[in-house]
Amino acid sequence: MADFIVHYEGGLRCHVTHPGNGAMLVMDASQELGGRDENFSPSDLLSVSLGGCVLSIMAMAGRVAGLELTGATATVTKAMGNAPRRITTLGVTVRVPGRYDAAQRKRLEAAAAACPVHAVLGIDAPITIVWDD
Repeated sequence: MADFIVHYEGGLRCHVTHPGNGAMLVMDASQELGGRDENFSPSDLLSVSLGGCVLSIMAMAGRVAGLELTGATATVTKAMGNAPRRITTLGVTVRVPGRYDAAQRKRLEAAAAACPVHAVLGIDAPITIVWDD
């Protein structure tokens, strides 16, 4: 299990440093919410995590089957709602270059559906919020 410490900088901006490799990620709220809108928002990151996960899991399944998915894309469409502010829908359109027979396509589609990000978004996942004094 990894612990990610997200730091609030002010101005509706947060950053996090990966504990293993030191990569840094900055998040901003959108301008409509009073943020800087200079980086991905947290809900944007959830959306692109879904797309990245779908492609990665498909590539892993493809590798086992001898299929190369380089050049594949996942277009993630996000819709937001208010009261409460939340993501209301996420859609993923996957494009994979090349031709695949029915069995290969079925394998790739099953892999996409097995993405762990997709799985947690499809259930009532327990998320605990604990205040640390």
